[in-house]
Amino acid sequence: MRSFLIWSLSVLHLIKAEAIELTDMFGEIQSPSFPDSYPSDSEVTWNISVPDGFRIKLYFMHFDLESSYLCEYDYVKIESEDQVLATFCGREATDTEQTPGQQAITSPSSYMSLTFRSDFSNEERFTGFDAHYTAVDIDECLEKSDEELSCDHHCHNYIGGYYCSCRFGYLLHSDNRTCKVECSDNLFTQRNGVIHSPDFPNPYPKSSDCLYRIELEEGFFITLQFEDNFDIEDHPEVSCPYDYIKIKAGLKEFGPFCGEKSPGRIETKSNSVQILFHSDNSGENGGWKLSYTAIGDPCPLVEPPLNGKIEPSQATYTFKDQVVISCNTGYNVFKDDVESETFQIECMKDGIWSNKVPVCKMADCKSPPELDHGFVTFSTPHNLTTYQSGIQYSCQHPFYQMVPNVTGIFTCDAKGVWMSEELGTHLPSCQPVCGQPTRPLPTHVKRIIGGRNAEPGFFPWQALIVVEDTSRVPNDRWFGSGALLSESWVLTAAHVLRSQRRDNTIIPVSKEHVTVYLGLHDVRNKMDAVNRTVEKIILHDAFDIQNYNHDIALVKLKEKVAMGPYVMPVCMPQFEHELEGPHPNTLGLVAGWGISNPNITVDDVMSSGMRTLSDILQYVKLPVVLHAECKTSYESRSGNYSVTENMFCAGYYEGGKDTCLGDSGGAFIIQDLDSQRWVAQGLVSWGGPEECGSKQVYGVYTKVSNYVGWLQEQTGWTFTNPDLRR
Repeated sequence: MRSFLIWSLSVLHLIKAEAIELTDMFGEIQSPSFPDSYPSDSEVTWNISVPDGFRIKLYFMHFDLESSYLCEYDYVKIESEDQVLATFCGREATDTEQTPGQQAITSPSSYMSLTFRSDFSNEERFTGFDAHYTAVDIDECLEKSDEELSCDHHCHNYIGGYYCSCRFGYLLHSDNRTCKVECSDNLFTQRNGVIHSPDFPNPYPKSSDCLYRIELEEGFFITLQFEDNFDIEDHPEVSCPYDYIKIKAGLKEFGPFCGEKSPGRIETKSNSVQILFHSDNSGENGGWKLSYTAIGDPCPLVEPPLNGKIEPSQATYTFKDQVVISCNTGYNVFKDDVESETFQIECMKDGIWSNKVPVCKMADCKSPPELDHGFVTFSTPHNLTTYQSGIQYSCQHPFYQMVPNVTGIFTCDAKGVWMSEELGTHLPSCQPVCGQPTRPLPTHVKRIIGGRNAEPGFFPWQALIVVEDTSRVPNDRWFGSGALLSESWVLTAAHVLRSQRRDNTIIPVSKEHVTVYLGLHDVRNKMDAVNRTVEKIILHDAFDIQNYNHDIALVKLKEKVAMGPYVMPVCMPQFEHELEGPHPNTLGLVAGWGISNPNITVDDVMSSGMRTLSDILQYVKLPVVLHAECKTSYESRSGNYSVTENMFCAGYYEGGKDTCLGDSGGAFIIQDLDSQRWVAQGLVSWGGPEECGSKQVYGVYTKVSNYVGWLQEQTGWTFTNPDLRR
């Protein structure tokens, strides 16, 4: 009966419909007259729209409508884009299957419509509904299933939308979702290599054009070899319309290639190849990979030289291949009279080698360098100088010794260099032997004052220093002694070479006025001696003319002197016990050409100009005096006498043996008992005013051991190491 009435009434009059537009991000929707009962014959539609990137969520706080089968009387219908999402009716307390309850309805898009409709009667006065809606952000990165809208690499969600980004090395395409690569400038210049699609074996990027260029020197021919794993999008009817590879080699073109069949091996016959790979905006294919090699025209097989070898040894050689020729041990490569360890040739583009194969000749060290004051002895017959030949250096014994003290044996090594196990390639040197005269000194010696003549060769270091200024009238002329230290240096007392000026200034005499005689025995036969002019004179900076403190000097000869039985240097203190200076009561020797007449005083010589020089070299043995005793003996005399720590005394209390005028600068020598070397421990310096050899008048000597450091600084020698003496 009710259904008839509905039909009848619907025919008699139309229900007025109303549409309401809602665009806020949230809101409330209520049935007409809520919370009072809703009117009959009513239809209202609420159209809800929110911005793109959002969905609409709807839920009911109150629901009270007339219940009917399939909600054919009164109802609420929810739709979105022509899709019915839900239809509700009934009363919450009794009709739970038709009411929304706690259910929330979410639209699939940014649009939703809610329609309320009532029929001709509301006899039970149903109150209707109260609903709320809100805009809900869509996480497009999780929910987008449409392939056309998905990101290639990375998707980033934000409220109301999303954006895409690409991995490192890729660029975002203009569609803002596709990732492509910038791969249009790939240049390969090596003779072999590997090229593949981006991300291989993973799918290659979309919307990309990659250009790979192989550029090699003219004369090479490039061969491409594609792997079997080949996958480029194709079409069953049209040849490679989407993605493809094209190859250009000189005037030739290969391709396009696509699909799953590998192009395999391609011999381009060119040294320049371009590979173009194109992909469109779709597809997920795996890509491709190839390796390339380059060969050139072959060169003839290379045969190694006699006593030589080649590397690498190959069955064939082509353009740009290089071969290194080397020789067996003891042989060297010779090419155009140039010797080397290796020689390299290269295969040229026209199939010939860049040079001929050289020959291998036995290493030759050639004539060994000469050694000053030494000589070479060959250990192989005919004085051979080739590989493994041997030589030995020796010095002119007994006047020179080898420094450092080595065997002097050298062997010609495989590189053609004279080599010593002890010194490598460095040569030893022959340095003068010091303090070991070829004629041993006698043990029983008288004094110089009234003493005995020296035999030639007893004192080979003895030097006569003559100072003569011919520019003055009358001539300034005096003499003194010295001791040879090396081929170039002579040691003497500073007062011997001090200029005889009246103002007591300490300056050396002019070097042009000094002559040094070596190997001299009889002053009447100077022509038989070695004489040298002077390059430099060095007085000790602290020499005091008042007390003769620091009475020491050096003379450098213009020309070196050769060693022999009559010319040999004296030794300097070098061992610890020698550097302590002479000990009291130690006996030493002094030689000189000074006064031999004990009855003539120094004053007599200076005033009369008498010739008092001994013709024959004299020498005497004197004991070292206790330092305190020497100081006491001079303190008891009138005059300004000072025996410093840089001096020591020698002589006898009773007198009779002494040095004297003309002996100044001569060396006071003591023999080292272990090495039998004669060591200069003192220099004749000064004495008292009495006659030479007077009682209680000791000779005073410069203490040489106090000046070893000064001597090293001035000359550059190292006296404390005989192996470095020069």
